[in-house]
Amino acid sequence: MKIRRILATAVAAAVTTPVVFLSAAPAFADTKPSPAATQKPAQNEDDKPPTLDELKAAVALAQKEYDDAVVALAGAKAAVDALEKADHLLRAAVTAAQKKAEEAAAAKTAADTALTEAEQTQKDLPVDATPEQKQAAADAVEAAKGKAEEAAAAKTTADTALSAASKDLADASVAASQALHRAEVAKEEASQNLDDAKEDLASYEDMEGACESDDAVRIDLSGPETITAGQPAVFSMRVTNTSDRALDLVDVYANASRIILPGEEIDEDTDFTKWSIPVEWSSADVLEWTQVSDEFESIEVGKLAKGAHYDVKLRLTAAADSPAGRGMAFAYAEYENNDGTCGMALDGAHAGFDILAKGDKPKPTPTPSPSTSTPAPAPSTGNTGNTNTTQQGGSSSTPVNNGTLAATGANDVLPQLGLAAAGAVALGAGAVFVARRRKAGTQA
Repeated sequence: MKIRRILATAVAAAVTTPVVFLSAAPAFADTKPSPAATQKPAQNEDDKPPTLDELKAAVALAQKEYDDAVVALAGAKAAVDALEKADHLLRAAVTAAQKKAEEAAAAKTAADTALTEAEQTQKDLPVDATPEQKQAAADAVEAAKGKAEEAAAAKTTADTALSAASKDLADASVAASQALHRAEVAKEEASQNLDDAKEDLASYEDMEGACESDDAVRIDLSGPETITAGQPAVFSMRVTNTSDRALDLVDVYANASRIILPGEEIDEDTDFTKWSIPVEWSSADVLEWTQVSDEFESIEVGKLAKGAHYDVKLRLTAAADSPAGRGMAFAYAEYENNDGTCGMALDGAHAGFDILAKGDKPKPTPTPSPSTSTPAPAPSTGNTGNTNTTQQGGSSSTPVNNGTLAATGANDVLPQLGLAAAGAVALGAGAVFVARRRKAGTQA
């Protein structure tokens, strides 16, 4: 099973689990065990990430299947070519039947001509012809008729034999062509499977050991509690270097998704893009809105000094025909340094929100009861006028607040695998989960 498919399956489990996404914020804050009916389903064996040995075995199996497909394709091509050769049994049978049919046709033509001549001779007898002459002419006509009938029957037999031989050859040609097509498709599929298996192995090896999940980069994400289908909604995101050193290249992946509604069926082959919500981003030094896509899949923060932060605005626009429901915005970061060290903050950040169908109005917000807890810091206002922000080699020594921006609708107890996987799949066809690392030296 492909790594991306495993992630998609993880998303399917995560976004369909009520305790994960469908509960309100207070439910997430409850530290008591969830009732059995809302517990996350047990992980299926097929949903577990593959091991290195399993990935190597998958490559070996895919290679064998590809090699077999190449051999099968060569055999199918040989079968098609063989049918075109004159010495092939079926083609030789057609040739022989064609010859007999031509001979039978010629014999029938000769017999028909002889009959016509005999009948004409009988008509041309003189009036004073003797009885013997008349009888001889009649006998000649009868004999010619017999030979003509025999020739006609022989021609019918020969034509039938030719038709059967031709059909056998045609059927064999069609079957061979179909077999060739199937072999070509099988080879293409085997080639794709082999490429996928190699890619999964390469991704695993690229990710294994060198880049591990750590907390060197923190992401804070906040936004409105409600968005309306078809209308843009702006969220604030802050990326903070919490490590003890400068980070040479920081990339952030941000995306969003509508939560699957009850009754919407999903499986491991489901196309999750229909639930994704397009995300655009801008910052103080990238003023134009840039859409997260296959071409621009990450927000390139660049170099981030120790303790520095980078503020980004995210603009989410749910499709105008989106149904009312819930949604989630996700973000995670990864970094690489010139010395080869790297890391991935896959737990990232998330912000939940309600989605109103186009034309719906928000429900009145009840007055909250007094709280004695310490309020969360206010959401970031972006990079404008922020001297703590650095990018592409900038620096700052001013630390950011240690608090976390409000995460509407959910908090840190949200299962992180579900978040990271759901965020990746929400990117659509260009889903990104493992690091697509670039040399920091070429970006700094």
